[in-house]
Amino acid sequence: MSSDRLRTPEVEALLRALLTLENEEEAYSLLQDLCTIREIKDMGQRLAVASMLAAGEHYTDIQEATGASTTTISRVSRSLNYGADGYRRVIDRMGESAPKEGE
Repeated sequence: MSSDRLRTPEVEALLRALLTLENEEEAYSLLQDLCTIREIKDMGQRLAVASMLAAGEHYTDIQEATGASTTTISRVSRSLNYGADGYRRVIDRMGESAPKEGE
């Protein structure tokens, strides 16, 4: 997806809103209001997949640990390797692997 198509006034406002959050509880509250439970869980799963890929884990181990499909793992891998570095930046800043689904 082209970043130019993504940069709408509404998305810019969403980014500003995210940057106002001060703690995990505020983040939970906003995510619950914005997204379905499934969407939130899917995003968490993708971050776990990205973290495991960055750590050099194999697809089968990632699939077993997270329940992610090979299609999801492949898409996350493509983003991790050829995307906008969002996953890598967050993983690096977290200072540790994102928790695997279910932890």
